[in-house]
Amino acid sequence: MLVGFHTNDDAGVYLLEKGLALVQTVDFFTPIVDEPELFGQIAAANSLSDVYAMGGRPVSALSIVGFPEKGDAAILEEIIRGGMAKMIEARCSVIGGHSIRNEDIQFGYAVTGVIDPQRVWRNVGARPGDVLLLTKAIGTGVLSTALKAEKLSSASLAAATTSMTQLNRVPAEALREVEEKAAGTRPIHAVTDVTGFGLLGHAREMALGDPGAGIESVSLEFDHAAVPYLPWAVEAAREGFFSGGLKNNREFVGDCAAFERRVTQEHRDLFFDPQTSGGLLIALASDAAEAGLAALAAHGVKAARIGRVLVKSSPLLRVL
Repeated sequence: MLVGFHTNDDAGVYLLEKGLALVQTVDFFTPIVDEPELFGQIAAANSLSDVYAMGGRPVSALSIVGFPEKGDAAILEEIIRGGMAKMIEARCSVIGGHSIRNEDIQFGYAVTGVIDPQRVWRNVGARPGDVLLLTKAIGTGVLSTALKAEKLSSASLAAATTSMTQLNRVPAEALREVEEKAAGTRPIHAVTDVTGFGLLGHAREMALGDPGAGIESVSLEFDHAAVPYLPWAVEAAREGFFSGGLKNNREFVGDCAAFERRVTQEHRDLFFDPQTSGGLLIALASDAAEAGLAALAAHGVKAARIGRVLVKSSPLLRVL
């Protein structure tokens, strides 16, 4: 086992033979949008994301389904169709799955990918002086909560669903190009996808490092004005459309995060907002930052430079 779960990495990595390792992950959840096929797409993109965050290539998947005994089979068919569309886009074969009778609808995948064991990206390894990039806007949690309350406009819903159905394959490919052009150096020091623990929750994991393996802890500093937010996300946070996950994230991360006075409460809340199929948070060497942004832009990814890595201090996380 090359990567296990003690640092809360996005996926596990298991060495098969010299030059070849498996990347394995699993994720499933209840619907966050009303349209079944769209829900299937989001669930698939979310399940695939962990493999991309490790630098791997997904190759096969097993579907996981929970569905009411008396539910409309046509709805389930649409969910599966949506999931298959994303799996085809990812060039990942669905080779089976398992379903159970369940009062609530649940859907997702266990995904297996392949990776060069010498080129694994982990969620730890960020170094002082690194630049932090983010490849997607945040706010899906508050927007999904607003949707449940029937307070979300069609335009805001469209922006959120476009983000959530977008695979992280393209930014991962762009980052790989940056590595290949780096003449043997490793400018990309840590990568994670921003999902249920929110931006600060996943940032905390990155900051903690893995001292037992010689990966020192660091501090991360964010510019709240540089972070991209989905349309109407700030307003949704201001109006208090908070999920239970946001409150849990705030309680879990709060003691190691500090905000400057100028950061409004709604922006503070969004830093704890749980994301679904969020973007990649990347720590890369400062002299590779412009190359990274250029490579991402060339692939159509609107990444933002949102912060930097500092020598470990208290607090561990700081938002300016």
